[in-house]
This record gives sequence, C-alpha cells and structure tokens, in this order.
Amino acid sequence: MPTQDTSEIKNKIISIIKQKGPSLPISIGKEAGINSLFASAFLSELLSEKKVRMSNMKVGSSSIFFLSEQEPLLANFSNFLKSKEREAFMILKDNRFLKDSEQEPAIRVALREIKDFAVPLNMDGENYWRYFTAKEEDLKKVSEVKIHEKEEEKKKIEAKEYPKEVQEKIPRKETTRKSAAKKKTTSKNSRSSAQNEKFLEKIREILKNSYMEILGIESMGKNELVLKVRKNLNEILVFAYGKKRITEKEIIKAGKKAKEMNMNYSIISLGKLPKKVIDLAEAIRGMISIEEK
Repeated sequence: MPTQDTSEIKNKIISIIKQKGPSLPISIGKEAGINSLFASAFLSELLSEKKVRMSNMKVGSSSIFFLSEQEPLLANFSNFLKSKEREAFMILKDNRFLKDSEQEPAIRVALREIKDFAVPLNMDGENYWRYFTAKEEDLKKVSEVKIHEKEEEKKKIEAKEYPKEVQEKIPRKETTRKSAAKKKTTSKNSRSSAQNEKFLEKIREILKNSYMEILGIESMGKNELVLKVRKNLNEILVFAYGKKRITEKEIIKAGKKAKEMNMNYSIISLGKLPKKVIDLAEAIRGMISIEEK
C-alpha cells in the first residue's frame, strides 16, 4: 500500500473519530471501509504518534479510541463496566472526590480498576480519588466544606442530645473515659482497615503477576475474598484467604460455591497450607462424582 494511501486512511480515521466520538475499532473499520484488523493496526500507529488515545477499559475485548478533547465522552461507556466497578463509578461521579480510607473494601478495589474515570492523588498524606473531569485544585475546597459541615452537624447533635444544664452536670471523669474508649475503637478500626487494604493489594499483585484480570467481586469478608477473574480467556473464580491457615471446611465451601456458579476455581492462601488440606484438594481433583447407594 503506497505511503500516500496510508496517510489518507489515517486522516480518515481521525475524521471519523472526530465526527462519531470515542469509538471501537470495528466501528471505525466499517466507516473507513477496512476490516477491523487493519483498523486496529492503523489505530496502533496513530496511538504511537499520539494523535489518538486509548481507554484502559474494554468493551468485550476491544479498547475505545478517542481524541484528547473527547475524554469526557468516555463516561457514555460506563454502562459496560462490571457491576461493582459501575457502582464505584457512580459514587465517584456524584461526589467528584472520595477519600480512599473511607470507602468499603470492595469499592476501594473497584476504584483501582476504573483507571479511565478514577484518578489517584494525595493531599496531606491522605489518598484520594478524583473523578476524571473534576479539577484537582477543587479537592481542597471540597475538603474544607465537608470539614465545616461535619463540625456544624456535630454541634447540632450535641446541642440536641445534651442541653447546656445537663452538659455542665456530666462528670469530667466520665467524659474522659468515653473519649478514651472512642479513641481505642477508632484506632482498632484504622488497624483493621489497613490490614484489609494490605490483603487486597497483595491479592491484586498476585493475580497481576499470574496474568489474571479481575472481572468482579463476588463477596468479601475479613481475610477472605471471592473474585471472578479472566485467565487464559476463561472466566474462573478465585478464593483468596489472608489468614494463617485455611481448613477443609473452607475448601469444601469454595467447591460448593464454584459448583453453584458452574465455574472452575482456584484458591490462593497467604498462610501455610496444612497437609490434610493439601491431601483433600489432591483427593478431589479428578473426582467426577460421589454417590451413596
């Protein structure tokens, strides 16, 4: 194909994206009169030339291609996100900024997956997520407003629950005791949250190194995570455990869950596997059925 023709096709592709907005290679190929394989090749060249951009999210197995000024239009494809990722997207879109430590674990995982829409940033040592069209400098304004609102709400609650006369009669010792208990609870929750975060990050890293893509979160508990992942083009369940030891009961429970969903499954343990658990897993590996006569 002559160089001129190649240049013309590239220009045509850019014009199509400019007119249609963010698009998939198959749609671009149809408009340009070429098959999707050639369209993908030309898009790769345009991407390397920084004339187009490519989304992190995929629709099926294809990324979305767009021009820089069209980035806000990517939100139109949010309905293709997995359920938990879509939930995280909507929460972030509504709030514009989210403090990472204040989100439930499943949402924190999902925010890390929607890279097109959730931009990480740090302020005063705290990790936040910015909705991709929100301005970074607005975070400080939002934080100041929220702090002010919380302080006002706290004053209203205290005034409502404890009239001035009652407040004056409350022994200072009792107040100090409650304050100490509250600090202890807060400290415990912070440690628990940090442990959960460490567990989640460890599992994400293991899956990434094993070339597994997280598709969704089925369930989550303390030191326990059930994920739907893609491995070698197949969808499987991954049961991850963060405790020191797992039991036969958990192996059986995982097997039942996978059978209910008619899916193959893998188990990841961050702790030591007892020999009887390994023996059980080996024993049932090739079993077709078990019957009672």
